[in-house]
Amino acid sequence: MNFKILNKSLAAIILMIVFGSCDRDRNTTGWEYFDDMVHSPAYETYSPNPNFTDGKTMRNPVEGTIPLGYVPFPYEKSVEDRVRAGKELVNPLEPTVQNLDRGKQVFTIFCMNCHGEKGDGKGYLFTSKLYPYPPANLLSEKVRNNPIGEIYHVITVGYGVMPQHGAQVRPEDRWKAAMYIKNVLHKQ
Repeated sequence: MNFKILNKSLAAIILMIVFGSCDRDRNTTGWEYFDDMVHSPAYETYSPNPNFTDGKTMRNPVEGTIPLGYVPFPYEKSVEDRVRAGKELVNPLEPTVQNLDRGKQVFTIFCMNCHGEKGDGKGYLFTSKLYPYPPANLLSEKVRNNPIGEIYHVITVGYGVMPQHGAQVRPEDRWKAAMYIKNVLHKQ
């Protein structure tokens, strides 16, 4: 082993540490080595960017990729898909006290303003005339006879004038809200 090379390398490392730890006036971080790494040329999201052939900074995701944590939902907002979802989707959760309590929380946060505390369609937004269309009565025979998969589908992609809540409510919480509607509201 060549000790001259080792000593020179060790001396260079010590000099870098000593000079790298010095600062000019106590208001800066010190000397900058490889300042191109510290001060990189950043581009704003919608600004032109000469590094790409299309000149855009914001890139589209690679085709076929799925964001982390996203679960694809293979049903559209249509009556046919709602009925199909009712036949095909099965709730993976058990109606435990914890799941029903969480379902009540989700219902209170996302559903109660339109559908009302009892699910009778008399929520604050409708009774205060802030929203002109009457929400669905979740206690009606039609909804009582719907399979839980249809309720999950409606929460996910919406129905009629009801907007979708799939982006705001996680899949397991959608199941818990549907379970709360079927196991608590429909039994009252």
